[in-house]
Amino acid sequence: MSRVVVIGGGAAGCFAAMGAAECGHEVTLIEKNEKLGKKIYITGKGRCNLTNDCDMEELMSHVIRNPKFLYSAFYCMDQQRVMDFFEQHGTPLKVERGNRVFPVSDHASDIIAALERGLREKKVIIKKNTCVQHILIEENQIKGVMLKDGTEITAENVIVATGGCSYPSTGSTGDGYRFAKQAGHAIKECMPSLVPFETEEPYVKKLQGLSLRNVRATIQNGGKLLFDEFGEMLFTHFGVSGPLMLSASSVVNDWIQKAPLSLTIDLKPALSEEQLDKRIVRDFSENPNRQFGNSLQGLFPMKLIPVMIELSGIPNEKRVNVITREERQRLLKRIKEFPLTLTGLRNFNEAIITRGGVDVRQVDPSTMESKRVKGLFFAGEVLDVDALTGGFNLQIAWSTGYLAGISVR
Repeated sequence: MSRVVVIGGGAAGCFAAMGAAECGHEVTLIEKNEKLGKKIYITGKGRCNLTNDCDMEELMSHVIRNPKFLYSAFYCMDQQRVMDFFEQHGTPLKVERGNRVFPVSDHASDIIAALERGLREKKVIIKKNTCVQHILIEENQIKGVMLKDGTEITAENVIVATGGCSYPSTGSTGDGYRFAKQAGHAIKECMPSLVPFETEEPYVKKLQGLSLRNVRATIQNGGKLLFDEFGEMLFTHFGVSGPLMLSASSVVNDWIQKAPLSLTIDLKPALSEEQLDKRIVRDFSENPNRQFGNSLQGLFPMKLIPVMIELSGIPNEKRVNVITREERQRLLKRIKEFPLTLTGLRNFNEAIITRGGVDVRQVDPSTMESKRVKGLFFAGEVLDVDALTGGFNLQIAWSTGYLAGISVR
């Protein structure tokens, strides 16, 4: 039996602590906040999309950076084992659209309660409101940690599960990167990911709060296609958000650091241009004396109509029976290619996850142990791994945390 200190009481830290305790080690979990899992409370809009009930191939396909690094972790603690844990600890689960898994109660607090039950069951020592100042290393071997008040806790193993930089109000302030640098690890540049975009066009503010489902988003850099997916999006006072846009941010965040990107939204992806034209002609012919602005209610949500009138260049009061074919084609083009210019990403305060982190080339993927310091492990968002929305990032946290926990010696 050895002594293990886990730094960080989030998803990765809790599963790391339980994994190490299962193996008979003496485990101390240190959390800087007044409660565990502070970030878990706000995931999934407070409902906690804790994993995704898909097959392993699909799980891997949703990891954006360094998916191969996660093979051992995913097979060690897969989605079914994660779901089994929560159900066995008093939290019934349900599977929703896109195989997203939530607690039946729709309360993230029930996920935290299950974690606390698991930690108590494994007799993990929990220290809340406690900050680690730095890790103690001698001759490339972990010796423990020093707390902010100067107290030293000796340990043969330390697992760093401090999260990244996203939602710093939850305690994710980049401490893990400092510990990693102290141990000689390289850090891949950190930037916000799964984060809303800012846009250039002034008409976006008129659409604030409008949610669009089943649209197609295409993002290009000049003529280079960067992203092309279907889904749901949301207009905000500064730009665009929603699941589709958040996923896009994790794919194009390298590019948008260099220059604005072109976003086009196909508002009617189920219809070809020919089918859409016939639909518009039919709508016009049913009320030939109606004003153009009053003829669009069957096509668009009310909030979108004034913007579509503006972009089409067709006068609002023009009778539909005198609208020319050229004008109709202009409207059709705006429906199939609603134009926006992406100028940047929002900051870490609004990012769901951090892109970048501890260079995985310096971490053993079969154990999550540092290749530089014996007894030092990393788990969760502090690593340079990230995935799309849908429960995949929390699955990374559960899996890497548990693997690190059972790998301590």
